[in-house]
Amino acid sequence: MDQLARRLGVPDAVVIGLGSMLGAGVFVVFGPAAAAAGGAGLLPALVLAGFIAFCNATSSARLAARYPESGGTYVYGRERLGPFAGFVAGWGFVVGKTASCAAMALTIGAYLWPGQARLVAVGAVLAVTAVNLRGIAKTATATKLLVALVLAVLTVVAVVGVVGGPVRLDRLGEAGGSARGVLTAAGLLFFAFAGYARIATLGEEVRDPRRTIPRAVPLALGLVFAIYLVLAVVTLGVLGADRLADSAAPLVDVVTAAGLPGLAWVVRAGATIAVVGVLLSLVAGVGRTTLAMARRRDLPGVLAAVHQVRQVPHRAEVAVAAVVIVVVLLGDVRQAIGFSSCTVLVYYAITNAAALTLGRDPDRRSPVRVVAALGLVGCLLLAVNLPLGSVLAGFGVLAVGAAWYALRAGHRWPGQRLNRR
Repeated sequence: MDQLARRLGVPDAVVIGLGSMLGAGVFVVFGPAAAAAGGAGLLPALVLAGFIAFCNATSSARLAARYPESGGTYVYGRERLGPFAGFVAGWGFVVGKTASCAAMALTIGAYLWPGQARLVAVGAVLAVTAVNLRGIAKTATATKLLVALVLAVLTVVAVVGVVGGPVRLDRLGEAGGSARGVLTAAGLLFFAFAGYARIATLGEEVRDPRRTIPRAVPLALGLVFAIYLVLAVVTLGVLGADRLADSAAPLVDVVTAAGLPGLAWVVRAGATIAVVGVLLSLVAGVGRTTLAMARRRDLPGVLAAVHQVRQVPHRAEVAVAAVVIVVVLLGDVRQAIGFSSCTVLVYYAITNAAALTLGRDPDRRSPVRVVAALGLVGCLLLAVNLPLGSVLAGFGVLAVGAAWYALRAGHRWPGQRLNRR
């Protein structure tokens, strides 16, 4: 047995998308984004990141409906642009998201037991892997619970900020930074949106994918953008640009500034729960992409197995968990957000390039090709405007993967074989 079971409907797919996005990003990313954008630049940066995410989501949904199998852009790149493009996308996704998994696990450790953060992180990786190995239905059920708890905490923060903050709207118009700063902030904020593609990477497990995926992806993204916009207005309006830029835990600072420091533990607990939800879906997504690459021998073929009872890529998920644990124990992943954003933006650039080859959709009036072109340009623009260290690390890892691909299969070069369906 090498095929996954189709068990997810629209609500399940939307919840998995929400669980992938409503994670550590919303609890920490507003601070560094405000520092990069300066003052009023935070809101334009959020809108820009959301718009590019929308372009990517539109392209992902179209491609996932056409190719409803595990692997996401790794599969789309191969089918529309050739094997090399698919490999670069898959390599960037697996490496970047594996680093993100380690960062999320260490964040859990830092919140729950700072003195033993690595030990707790290893336990968290083992726990979410055990849940994922029980089947995608169990993953969706666990994610529903986590999303409900996180939404409750975010609602508390927004209400407390509005009622007791107070939210000073004049702070939303404080002097902003440069255009480069807004682009850098948008690239960092993109990290908080990037989970919607998890729906596409689970495409082989979605019922009626041609209907489910195009509905679930934009719905999940739209809900998250609305939540982020409200929270950005509240945090900036309560804390102001300077204090927000210096904050390591902006949502905790909001409830403290509102005169309710006793709620800080609730927000910290919510952050921990959110990170667990992200880690749960991240391991599942990376495992599916690893499965797809192993099926085509771009990764060791032994990882292509699907469990006969649970119908999950058990070897791929165990391998991903093992690598994440090694990084947790040995590595410093504090710069993982920028690194992950860079590689994932390249991943989505390939998504949009692949979508451009689909042509027009006869049943859609929207300018989908224009959207894909804007997404392609936007992804590359944000990627090169990230902090220099993140850009060098991200493109360096992609270059290493490309060199290995060329050495392993020197007879196949970019664009040599196009398989258009």
